[in-house]
Amino acid sequence: MFIRLNVVAAPLAACLIGLVPASAPAQTKLLRYPDIAGDRVAFCYAGDIWTAPAKGGSAARLTAHAGLELFPKFSPDGKWLAFTGQYEGDEQVYVIPAEGGQPRQLTYYPARGPFPPRGGYDNQVMGWTPDGTAILFRSQRDADGVRSEGQLFTVPAGGGPAKALPMPTSGAGDFSPDAKRLAYSPLFRDFRTWKRYEGGWAQDLYLYDLTTNDVKSFATSTRTERDPIWIGGAIYFASDRDGTLNLYAYELATEAVTKLTSSTTWDVRWPSSDNQSRIVYEQNGELRVFDVKTRSDQAIQVFVPNDGVAMRPSRYSIEKNVEGFELSPKGERALVVARGDVFTLPIEKGPTRNLTATSGVHDKLARWSPDGKRIAFVSDASGEDEIWLVDQAGSKPEQVTKGRQGMTYAPEWSAEGAHLAFSDKDGKLFVLTLADRKIALVADDERTLIRDYSWSPKGAYLAFSMTDANESRSIHVWSAGDATLHRVTDETFGEESPAWDLDGDFLYYLSDRDFAPQISGFEWNFATNLTTGIFAVTLRKDGKSPFPPQSDEVTFDDEKAGGQKKPDEEKPDADKAGDAKADTKGKPEKKQTPFRIDWDGLGSRVTRAPIDGDNFDGLAVGKGHLVYSVSGAPFYGRDSYAKPALKLYSLKDRKATTLVDDASSWALSRDGTKVLVRQGESLNLYDFQS
Repeated sequence: MFIRLNVVAAPLAACLIGLVPASAPAQTKLLRYPDIAGDRVAFCYAGDIWTAPAKGGSAARLTAHAGLELFPKFSPDGKWLAFTGQYEGDEQVYVIPAEGGQPRQLTYYPARGPFPPRGGYDNQVMGWTPDGTAILFRSQRDADGVRSEGQLFTVPAGGGPAKALPMPTSGAGDFSPDAKRLAYSPLFRDFRTWKRYEGGWAQDLYLYDLTTNDVKSFATSTRTERDPIWIGGAIYFASDRDGTLNLYAYELATEAVTKLTSSTTWDVRWPSSDNQSRIVYEQNGELRVFDVKTRSDQAIQVFVPNDGVAMRPSRYSIEKNVEGFELSPKGERALVVARGDVFTLPIEKGPTRNLTATSGVHDKLARWSPDGKRIAFVSDASGEDEIWLVDQAGSKPEQVTKGRQGMTYAPEWSAEGAHLAFSDKDGKLFVLTLADRKIALVADDERTLIRDYSWSPKGAYLAFSMTDANESRSIHVWSAGDATLHRVTDETFGEESPAWDLDGDFLYYLSDRDFAPQISGFEWNFATNLTTGIFAVTLRKDGKSPFPPQSDEVTFDDEKAGGQKKPDEEKPDADKAGDAKADTKGKPEKKQTPFRIDWDGLGSRVTRAPIDGDNFDGLAVGKGHLVYSVSGAPFYGRDSYAKPALKLYSLKDRKATTLVDDASSWALSRDGTKVLVRQGESLNLYDFQS
């Protein structure tokens, strides 16, 4: 049975930000990519370029195209503004008089993109040469297919071909006053959201001598240094070495590094300068100016006099903004997270309920309790990600964790509804006991995140995968009864995505064990594909395999072979039925086997499902079926040859069928009979037991 679930429009009032009081203009927020020259600052607001007095005041619009105009940079004499614009559909470098006028295009090489938000923009303007004859910009025209690669170029302000600088890859850069050297970062991750990052993509700064091609690193730390600015005998930059992006100075003569700002809440973003004495930067959506001579730092109040159409209260359909969904335990209603709120929607009849209705808060990762009465979700209403509870019919949400820091992942209910499991960005897995609000640390993955935790359908056992020393993953099970952690699989293969069957007899999981490399059509190189299989571990010693061997045997007729009929065979069918009723009458009902896991030898009781290796994207166990999705091999730069398909594997017939040909994501009901599937912008319900 198939039902299309209409995700109906819901009234969501936008915040009224930047309203103008009668007495004085108010500070406008969301000002980005600023620059400064003389008595003016330039910045981007709502995709257009504006200028305002350097001491604050009302802004004047310079561009108004439907495309984006970004990264304005004043020429050294303050008469021109270079910027990145989308006038022809992609990003190119333009120049415009500082007081306004018609933009003039300077670059014509086809831009790459559009990129996802973390990829940034192509042909990004970085600044000018000190003599004002050329514009410095970053282009990905020779990026060799890798989105994060790029190179610095200069293009004459009067027009002409662009010239590549000798550094093979680069992020932001700035020339020395004599234009003989350049301060730059070889890496570019300016639009990624990683904070306090110390891995291989942590940006460092270098000095490049354009005459000798000598390169020297400077002001290094284990974290990020970015946005170099050259003023006189010092290079200024932003770094989060102390936890928050702040301004620092590097003295070329002494190599001393000095911290200039001391924000502990908001990062210093997109600093830029007049290359003389002032640095303007964005902080908390507003602009601030730092004077390197007086070491003074002050906010400038800027008012953007636009009509504020995007800030007016409006009604929005959540259909195109669904970020997560789930089903109620029996599939009567859907749980949807969209635009930062938690909703429940009827499958066929009834109202849509907004359970949180919060403005300026991100509610996410909602999960329905096993009894259907409550919903747990993650919210940053307190300023940090915490776990909250709300009644499914609507009530005031209740915060159940406190004092957390950083990103928190989905709360998963135990079968009896007494515990919630959740993990965080540090690779830690926790279990919250709702009765006393105590939190137990279950596991700590030192290498990556734990996101595939799953509770048993009976008892309180939590299965998940964790990284081994050899970088593979193994299945572990934690018992809430005695707070003990048991390892289920060894380090030989990588295993993940554990899924319990509804009767509690088996624990299924995915494992990479098929290795049949593809051969490149151009070179004798290999690529792996279709590597994953589905496996099941039998939880009890006396349990049977979920896939016992099958054998075709010879059958024969006993009567023709001279054999005697069994007593039951001589009775009419009606008598047989009567005997069956008599046999069952008065007998006690069959007792359910208590849930038990025999840990001894558990890892040896493994059976592979008779399903060919594939690219599995998820696994769950429904009523009589394995539910999983498969996809084609991934490619860099284009979509796969096959869209993700949702499959059903009948445990009785041992046959796989395709339920949905194009399923971007899906959620199975707790009773294992229905699945909610996202197809395009629609949510569709499938009842595969009907």
